[in-house]
Amino acid sequence: MSKTNRYLPMLAAALLSSGCTMIPDYQRPAAPLAAGYEAATDPAATQQAAADIGWRAFFTDPQLRGLIETALKNNRDLRVAALNVEAARAQYRIQRGALLPGIDASGSEQVNKLPSGVAASSAGTGAGTAVGTDDITRYYSAGVGITAYELDLFGRVRSLNQARLADYLALDATRRSAQISLVAEVANAYFALIADQRLLAVTRTTLESQQATLELSQKRLAAGATDALTLRQVETSVYTAKASLAQYTRQLQLDRNALTQLLGVPALPAELHIDGGLDEDALAARLAPGLPSELLTRRPDVLAAEQQLIAANANIGAARAAFFPRISLTGNYGTASSELDGLFDDGSSAWSFAPTISIPIFSGGANRANLDLAKLQKDIGIARYEQAIQAAFREVADGLASRATLDQELAAQQGLVESTGGSLKLASLRFERGVDSYLSVLDSQRSQFAAQQSLETLKLARLQNLVTLYKALGGGWSSSDSDSQARIRNP
Repeated sequence: MSKTNRYLPMLAAALLSSGCTMIPDYQRPAAPLAAGYEAATDPAATQQAAADIGWRAFFTDPQLRGLIETALKNNRDLRVAALNVEAARAQYRIQRGALLPGIDASGSEQVNKLPSGVAASSAGTGAGTAVGTDDITRYYSAGVGITAYELDLFGRVRSLNQARLADYLALDATRRSAQISLVAEVANAYFALIADQRLLAVTRTTLESQQATLELSQKRLAAGATDALTLRQVETSVYTAKASLAQYTRQLQLDRNALTQLLGVPALPAELHIDGGLDEDALAARLAPGLPSELLTRRPDVLAAEQQLIAANANIGAARAAFFPRISLTGNYGTASSELDGLFDDGSSAWSFAPTISIPIFSGGANRANLDLAKLQKDIGIARYEQAIQAAFREVADGLASRATLDQELAAQQGLVESTGGSLKLASLRFERGVDSYLSVLDSQRSQFAAQQSLETLKLARLQNLVTLYKALGGGWSSSDSDSQARIRNP
């Protein structure tokens, strides 16, 4: 048996034994969750999980669907999140490449020139030695080989590979979380824009009515049918309405700017119409919260936190493997000759095999510190994972608590608007007939204006609550129900 064949069984045994790692067995930490939510669930809610409801099915407004689609194509934050995923994928592929030996082809020429004295002393005074002349030697070689390939006997490379894979999966989940947030932000910004447009319209109508009353009061004062105090009271209501008009005009432009940034486009679409009021049926689905434990698999941010914990757990395996010897292989097979034209002649074959072993003896405590650091990072990962779970539970619980009372509050507010409207009509009639002063009209106008403002604000809060609940339950990362299962690109 040749020397080369003698090494093959040892090499094969080493490669077969490299499948083990020193990564601790991963067990998902116990979730700090209650068994259920305190708020009563909606009896009309669908039994379909929110994460399985595509945003096209959840948002019924065609105009809103178009805005969401535009944002998903152009939003810069989402683009950065997607590029981060691709970068993590490339890093994982780089790390995975370390599991296999890298084979390179090489060719070289080596030329040496020695002074005549050195050449003579090294060659002796035998025949063929030209004393007093420079000696130039040439050496040519070509071949293929591997350089410093680590035999992963204790799983250091595999541990790092698993950590990079978990990092990739965590960033992919983070990208889905960013998309969910973007869909919700676009919807909330769109509803806020419509609500503020409606508030502006209500304010403008109130101002027009009060300006008409002011003109009438000025005529009545000139005719001696009213006093200056009444006129000043009317002027006060007019200026108050003008201030509100300026406020909502400013807020409307801020809303447009915010929506434009979310869409990632230079300006809002010219065909965007926001003149109508908020559609209470703009969201078709009534959401079922399910069990709190379902958040562990439905929320991308919770999945990302768990993958980060898995990566920290894998890093412990790499830190443990650092205490054990590292064996690396370097070898080459090819041809060599002192003449270029003889490089591939018979008898010119050459090979080299240089295994090396590195045994840690003293590192100044660095290996122990790295292991301690890896364990601490895992503990931090556990805390962050539990923190993500608690935040998810609270978001859902807050959304359910708000949903349970917003409908009742909205119905009561609608009745208040109708009641203040009736009071204003009666107060206006009594003022026109001289029964009451204008103060009662002014109070009724203020009450109705405030009631109308609160009504529009509550309509906005109700819709935004449903959007937030949809996001909190993990909905919004797929466009259709048929695409509701996560699809992670094979790295």
